[in-house]
Amino acid sequence: MSEETTKSRANSRRILRVLLGKPGLDGHDRGIKIIARGFRDAGFEVIYTGLHQTPEQIASAAIQEDVDLVGLSCLSGAHMHLFSEVVRRLRESGGGDIPVVGGGIIPAEDIPRLKEAGISKVFLPGETILEIVKWVRENIRPAA
Repeated sequence: MSEETTKSRANSRRILRVLLGKPGLDGHDRGIKIIARGFRDAGFEVIYTGLHQTPEQIASAAIQEDVDLVGLSCLSGAHMHLFSEVVRRLRESGGGDIPVVGGGIIPAEDIPRLKEAGISKVFLPGETILEIVKWVRENIRPAA
């Protein structure tokens, strides 16, 4: 097997890198910690930025960590502004190709507007970690 073929196979098996963030002042992090553990157990590499992050901090970390996906959680009601701002900051910083998903307490009527703002998928309470992992595996590919 040639060295090039070996490198190609290694790249095609690169572990999915996911950055999880809690933008804003929302201090409820139990759900995102469950997601982080579920992603880790599914074989993803997880970077959790912690509570009270600004959209700029999350976007910057996503680019620095060269992630394949950004996951955001918001239970405070500020999801429209915060999620959209993370997408905007990613685009401004050259990370516009990084998909962003969100979750939390999000009214159904806000989901179409979030998608228009660039959020790839919104996960709501009651969706299982297995359903979320399945969606990620079907829709997100590790960068080569």
